[in-house]
Amino acid sequence: MKVRDVMTSEVRTVDPDATLKEVALLIAEHGVSGLPVVSADGALLGIVSKTDILLKESAATSERGGLLGLLRGGNDPELALKVDARTARDAMTSPVISIDPDRAVAVAAGMMLDARVNRLPVVSDGVLVGIVSRSDLVRAFTRSDDAIAHEIGDEVVQGIFWLPPASIGVAVKDGVVTLSGEIETRTDAEMLPKFVRKVTGVVAVESTLTWRFDGPIQFEQRRN
Repeated sequence: MKVRDVMTSEVRTVDPDATLKEVALLIAEHGVSGLPVVSADGALLGIVSKTDILLKESAATSERGGLLGLLRGGNDPELALKVDARTARDAMTSPVISIDPDRAVAVAAGMMLDARVNRLPVVSDGVLVGIVSRSDLVRAFTRSDDAIAHEIGDEVVQGIFWLPPASIGVAVKDGVVTLSGEIETRTDAEMLPKFVRKVTGVVAVESTLTWRFDGPIQFEQRRN
């Protein structure tokens, strides 16, 4: 399953010259944690978040010598710029971690965990095309057993191992996959379950696969 299959395509964005008041109103109105900042041609420039708004608000009420004094003292020029920000361009975080719509859902999950973020902008050829969130990935994980079996047959058995989908038995129950049948080599019998585990919605893989040869067979030979 790809990111494009689970992402939200209709994304609320802001112009880089939007005022922070306008940004705050949109964040509150739509109940989101942040908004992508995009140029007139749709290019992703950055993200302005609740944290950026709160930083501005907190600094405005800080006593002299506190946070505001520290920032304006030059210890952190980037934060100082955010404190003095008046527009989305000034307050936004840039560059932004993003993902291509054709990347696997599992890759998106790993990026979110590594970066400790709740959502990723989806960018194709530099243009923002969607947003994928942790909630989207959780919903994807609840897909049906039939959908999981179909992807394993088409994308893994046939697409990666170049075998007819019916040549390998694929049974799925509550996300637990059972693989059966005979495959070309021991290497394939060991590798196939590893690829199946990467399919979105798979909870576990049980394999009773047998093989005809111990040594690897080149892909070119298998295709003939």
